[in-house]
Amino acid sequence: MKKNTNTRKIWIALIVLVAAAVIFGVIYKFAAPKPQQGSKNCTLEVSDDKGEVTTYELSTDVEYLRELMDEAAEHEDFSYDGEEGDYGLYIETVNGLTADYETDGAYWAIYVNGEYGQNSADLQPVADGDTYRLAYEASSAE
Repeated sequence: MKKNTNTRKIWIALIVLVAAAVIFGVIYKFAAPKPQQGSKNCTLEVSDDKGEVTTYELSTDVEYLRELMDEAAEHEDFSYDGEEGDYGLYIETVNGLTADYETDGAYWAIYVNGEYGQNSADLQPVADGDTYRLAYEASSAE
């Protein structure tokens, strides 16, 4: 009798877990930022390890920041490289400057209109008039 009760509890827990995953998936689908269709003008900025900023003014019809970065790499003096991760592209190098978190706590942060970005470059929608900054940042904790 005890074994049957434990099996039932496991099945109930599994059903609750699956239901929660479905609910979170639906919420994400409707709450996730949506890309803007059509042409737009936006700014891509790169702030290096010395705080010097390089600015690129771009006219585009891309939907996401990574696509904007690809366009900038094709038409401007801009380059980037990174590694694919669980959350999309992890930017490692911009304009020849590599941020190595393992060595000195440095990384490339994404800012949108001056606010710390909440999405990876793959998921960050591009909107008309917005400014996207890739900023080299180093952790002060040692």
